[in-house]
Amino acid sequence: MSTSSFDQAAQQFDSLFFGPARAYAALSLDYTEKLVAAQFDAVKAYSDLSLTQARTMLDVKDADGLRSYVEGQQKVAKDLSERLKGDAEKVVAMNQEFLQEGQKLVEESVKSASKATATSAKAATK
Repeated sequence: MSTSSFDQAAQQFDSLFFGPARAYAALSLDYTEKLVAAQFDAVKAYSDLSLTQARTMLDVKDADGLRSYVEGQQKVAKDLSERLKGDAEKVVAMNQEFLQEGQKLVEESVKSASKATATSAKAATK
């Protein structure tokens, strides 16, 4: 097998297998990075809210303070539910984006493989 044939085979192998694998690995790393960042952001927000609520509870000294605290809990619960909904929507959007990008990679790989197979078949018939 000549050097040029070996180089061509290596190049085809890279374009058919290693290239798509690297692209998918990069896509997966980007997705993981975004997901971890979103999770850290959510954990920080929930932790801050919990600590704020604990500090507010420590400031309750009488019946009026307790009533005010309990009334404030309704707003906190509403804000928290909106935050949870937003976080869930963010993760769903990231998942959909990852899926779409993954499908594009598969389609590109199939096209590339088909093209390489056709090129190899033409070269073999000559």
